[in-house]
Amino acid sequence: MQTYATKSKDIERKWYLVDAEDKVLGRLASEIARLLMGKHKPYVARHLDVGDFIIVINAEKVRLTGRKLEQKQYFRHSGYSGGAKTVGLDKMLAEKPREVIRHAVRGMLPHNSLGRQQLKKMKIYAGPDHPHKAQQPEPLEI
Repeated sequence: MQTYATKSKDIERKWYLVDAEDKVLGRLASEIARLLMGKHKPYVARHLDVGDFIIVINAEKVRLTGRKLEQKQYFRHSGYSGGAKTVGLDKMLAEKPREVIRHAVRGMLPHNSLGRQQLKKMKIYAGPDHPHKAQQPEPLEI
């Protein structure tokens, strides 16, 4: 008996549509990360990108638990002395709701070139409209 090795030509990718309205951010992000990595497929391979495409709509209506809206801070540093910047989650959600979901999912993907490749398959939109109707995404309930 031989072990099956997944090849690039055997990978089938689907398009899924996820509505983020009233979904808890962390639970939504972990499910999206699982689909992007392809862990739901029987032929998962850690060295290949076997995941599906994900379209996330209504990113501005995502829900948070506890006091995260007032307490959570996003930190970045320019590299220069005194270049530390922090932005609160409430301000980030008001100005860039797409980045809130992207940041949460990015932290759950591999931190290498494969993770960056998988992240490119996620399309996020703040409102209910998206330009991917031709791909015929199937709605996914999370």
